[in-house]
Amino acid sequence: MTAPATTAAVRRRITVRGTVQGVGFRPYVHRLAAELALTGFVGNTASGVLIEVEGAAAGVARFCERLAGEPPPLATVTAVRVEEVPVTGADPGFTIRATEQSAPGRTLLPPDTATCPECLRELADPADRRHRHPFITCTHCGPRFTIATGMPYDRAVTTMSGFPMCPGCADEYDAPADRRFHAQPVACRQCGPRLRLVPAAGSGVRAARDGDALSRARELLAAGRIVAVKGIGGYHLACDASDARAVDTLRARKARGDKPFAVMCADLGEAERIAEIGTAERAALTSPRRPIVLLRPRPAARLAPGVCPGSPHLGVLLPYTPVHTLLLGLPGDPPGPRVLVMTSGNRSGEPIVTDDDEAQTRLFGLADAWLAHDRPIASPCDDSLLRVRADGTEQVLRRSRGYAPRPLRLPVPVRPALAVGGDLKNALCVGEGDLAWFGPHIGDMGDLATLEAAVRAERHVYRLTGVRPELVAADRHPGYHSAAWARRRATRLALGKPVFVQHHHAHIASAMAEAGLDGTTPVIGVAFDGTGYGDDATVWGGELLVADYTGYRRLAHLAPAPLPGGDAGVANPCRTALARLWAAGLPWDPDLPSVAACTREELRLLARQLPNQVGCVATSSMGRLFDAVSSLAGVCHRAGYEAQAALELEAQACAAWGEETAGYLFGDRFDPAPALRAIIADLRRGTPVPVIAARFHRGVARAVLDLCHGARRATGLTTVALTGGVFANALLEDASTDLLRGAGFTVLRHGEVPPNDGGLALGQLMVAAHGRRPDSDRQRPDSDPTTTRRRPDDDRRRAVSDETE
Repeated sequence: MTAPATTAAVRRRITVRGTVQGVGFRPYVHRLAAELALTGFVGNTASGVLIEVEGAAAGVARFCERLAGEPPPLATVTAVRVEEVPVTGADPGFTIRATEQSAPGRTLLPPDTATCPECLRELADPADRRHRHPFITCTHCGPRFTIATGMPYDRAVTTMSGFPMCPGCADEYDAPADRRFHAQPVACRQCGPRLRLVPAAGSGVRAARDGDALSRARELLAAGRIVAVKGIGGYHLACDASDARAVDTLRARKARGDKPFAVMCADLGEAERIAEIGTAERAALTSPRRPIVLLRPRPAARLAPGVCPGSPHLGVLLPYTPVHTLLLGLPGDPPGPRVLVMTSGNRSGEPIVTDDDEAQTRLFGLADAWLAHDRPIASPCDDSLLRVRADGTEQVLRRSRGYAPRPLRLPVPVRPALAVGGDLKNALCVGEGDLAWFGPHIGDMGDLATLEAAVRAERHVYRLTGVRPELVAADRHPGYHSAAWARRRATRLALGKPVFVQHHHAHIASAMAEAGLDGTTPVIGVAFDGTGYGDDATVWGGELLVADYTGYRRLAHLAPAPLPGGDAGVANPCRTALARLWAAGLPWDPDLPSVAACTREELRLLARQLPNQVGCVATSSMGRLFDAVSSLAGVCHRAGYEAQAALELEAQACAAWGEETAGYLFGDRFDPAPALRAIIADLRRGTPVPVIAARFHRGVARAVLDLCHGARRATGLTTVALTGGVFANALLEDASTDLLRGAGFTVLRHGEVPPNDGGLALGQLMVAAHGRRPDSDRQRPDSDPTTTRRRPDDDRRRAVSDETE
């Protein structure tokens, strides 16, 4: 008698694509097939995961349904292709096959992930064989991006390849029911990496290994010493965040000025004791990404004053590696610091250190000891940083660990390309087809070490993505180190000249791409930042552009003022304030804080420089206007780090934000002179500085609305992109968004892609890809929103510059 059709054997070949390697996907498939009594095999390929499954038709159908709908926690399935193949009846069961090394294609590797709850329970369990094991991990957590040296992802192409598994780990690795089944970083105290404490010469610290190394490191931190701690993506410099002397010592050794430190709390309860944490902030802090989250510090927080002086926010993160958890202490451990300063292990302006020997050289004089381990780091990866908006959405300000190398889906396909970003907050981006991959945060491209880090990041991204660029894109600024590097990379890859993209056009294109816009309709782009090379060879930064991916038109901009000393003058907001007063025709009265802050020599020099425009460059930068107002209000006259003056002005504004205060008015053509006059009048009538700061923020937001009203009347466009580093200012971005939405605009704001120069490369990628299309005549947005064709006289403002070196 013939069996019913539902029980007849069938066989299916299934190709799964997405983030399906390094996440326990093959063990998951194995368990699912066993549960449904199916035979066949599963294996990694260069394209993803290949499965052949055979059994009863109903079971195979259920298998296919659950495959995409119930993936492991870290997996992301983007495509499932199912083909019918002949039944073989030859499989004795369901097996995991060796990885195919030669097949063409691409798969996606997950980011590094914080220690999962199951591993944390084992870490604290005296009965578990991995009790206090500092490298505990499983298929649901641990390093991926920073240990991978190639693809497809297997132990042989990770930095764990030098640690042969002991019999116990090998049994777990081969046991389908085990959580560590085919977990590539699996290890234990017997076979895995080992910790060691290396003392600095003359520190009086004793060397130690393994558990003793951790115990001694905790003792050092409790005694006010500074320890360099090797994590997943590099070294941190750590000290007790409640110890004022230790914090001040670290700040002095690192020459950090007043730049805020991030702190790592032992647990969520500890974080809630020092900062205000809402539901969305809690979710961000405890997510597998474990970023640094900017929070409002509690007034009674027992932190050293030097942790975040003058800042409205405190950067907080929770432990994301077993080493961190053990360093902060398990229940029953001797008392020790529960909140640690945890700052990047580098000297100011340099990339994070990853190599052990290099750490003892580059961090010499900064640390009293190094808590190191012998697992190599394949790619540096600094901590990510984000803030949570009032509406609960996240704005990533530094996209690195926990995000890289997770791809971004592009709204339109691009040719294989490399975009190198800018000189500040550098992060490169490669793209092909409908995917783009950011590399990790690199930093400021000001020295050889950073350029070398950029080269390593580029090579690592190529290894993991398989992208082979056909073009290179960079910022148009002729003096940028990143642009020079792009020229060298384009020459090395035999790709001709790079595609040079205007800075603010790239910012707007980045926001458009993240929002999923295909570019068929331009947007109104409000790009506010500190520095961007303009078409007229001046410094832009307070821009209103109409833009799409093919081009842009400058509709309006902040009225320019001289920037004395150029980029070198940025460190002196008091000078910037005097230049703004001069441009507005306002006198340098001695009672003004910015005038009083300048030396007599500075006043004499500026009085000669500004009228004659000697050593000055014109700037429309909104970032520099924030600096000027910060000094004019008496908040910050000398900046020790980027955006210090603006950050401290925001902190002042926060204190008065709840008050009903009208914003200062800007004049015609986006002229700040009326606002400056009003600030001076408020100063002289004794208005509190927080009120002045709040009125200035509200005035800028109102000016944004007025500019967009004008753009809508001129173009008919109703979508506004807010972008550039100034919109990392929470008060300004929220106020501008509320006003624009209230007036009927659709507002694009950055989320996972930073609004600052850390997101610049994505925009460069999109503009370059469109500007080099063979069927394109480099169209650009015109005043008529129904057409974007470029006029013959528009070459000076074209989207993509082909100027020679």
